[in-house]
Amino acid sequence: MKLPLEKHPCFNDNSRHQFGRIHLPVAPKCNIQCNFCNRKFDCLNENRPGVTSKVLSPEQAVHYLGNALEISPNIAVVGIAGPGDPFANPDETMKTLRLVREKYPEMLLCVATNGLNVLPYIDELAELQVSHVTITINAVSPKVGAEVYAWVRHQKRVLRDEQAAETLLENQLAALKKLKEKGITAKVNTIIIPGINDHHVLEVAKTVSELGADILNTLPYYQNEGTVFENIPEPHPELVKHIQEEAAKFLPQMKHCARCRADAVGVIGEENSRQMMVKLEEAAKMSVNLDENRKYVAVASMEGVLINQHLGEADRFLIYDMKADGSSCKLIGSRPAPPPGGGNKRWDAVGEVLFDCKALLVSSAGDTPKNALGAKGMQVLVMEGVIDEAVTGFFKGKDLRHLMRTTKMRGTGCSGGAGVGCG
Repeated sequence: MKLPLEKHPCFNDNSRHQFGRIHLPVAPKCNIQCNFCNRKFDCLNENRPGVTSKVLSPEQAVHYLGNALEISPNIAVVGIAGPGDPFANPDETMKTLRLVREKYPEMLLCVATNGLNVLPYIDELAELQVSHVTITINAVSPKVGAEVYAWVRHQKRVLRDEQAAETLLENQLAALKKLKEKGITAKVNTIIIPGINDHHVLEVAKTVSELGADILNTLPYYQNEGTVFENIPEPHPELVKHIQEEAAKFLPQMKHCARCRADAVGVIGEENSRQMMVKLEEAAKMSVNLDENRKYVAVASMEGVLINQHLGEADRFLIYDMKADGSSCKLIGSRPAPPPGGGNKRWDAVGEVLFDCKALLVSSAGDTPKNALGAKGMQVLVMEGVIDEAVTGFFKGKDLRHLMRTTKMRGTGCSGGAGVGCG
């Protein structure tokens, strides 16, 4: 499948006002210590790389992605950028990418890494059609790099000084070369740190351009308390502009970087909405590993053809599986819904009725039942359309955003958790 690469808002300035991105915070650990980085990533108010309000498991992340797409259907890119390094958490990172690719085959995938440990995973990244990879390279001289990094943990050894910087650089450049061999778009981030590497950025630009990098993002260092560099001021905008102009002689420049959080979502430059952050918090409270024994899909329907019934009004659920040949879905039965009323107990009862279902498709549902059922390992998807198309598409991992209803903030009478109404 040919992916719509032009929709990536970080790599295409013309797309950044039209298409959004979502960072899934599944990678808390890091394998290097930068002298400008404060590892206290659990932060709701700061807008900078490396912070997030929650860390998710791969399964939680995919559940959150589904909810995020209901709120912002224009999300075109799923990225993993921390809050640590994706490949200091390779199992979580690769599992998340696999799950997203399986469920959303048309979604662009990208990762942002320091480059120390990405090399062993590039073959699989290419197989998964990860289209964009960013490597942060702050120096191409071990002497300069030794001032940027306190230590590097590589192959269970902690390295320091120029040995650390040299090991990091060797892996970064080898990864950049292989990314280009695999046809993956490669962006290099270089952080401008006054008095440390500001005189060296053009050498970085020259080196990475020779290895085939597609675009360079020279961005100003962010001053952080509690770090080695906490007393170094941020670079003057004129210095940043001058470096970007000179670096443009080697590579196209990304000039609209917003220094995004590890849980950034939506259009670049806009803060995360409260509604989206609530969904992130809810996902983090779910069971970490969803039940792999759930193999069916349930549907709320008035006549058995369309997804057109509110969860709170359903008196039965239609249960679907895939045909043996995998061509389409088939109805395997119907189960009575618990009677209305009873508050949260009703949603517990629904969960028991649909114990072997991985998803429930409804025309409307409130946050209370969605959260309650999600915590049990069943995703509630709000959509409208023909059952066969939606269920078959879900099983095959097709993009169903054209069927999903955009979530709107509801009044308490609609989703107050009383076990009635629209759920």
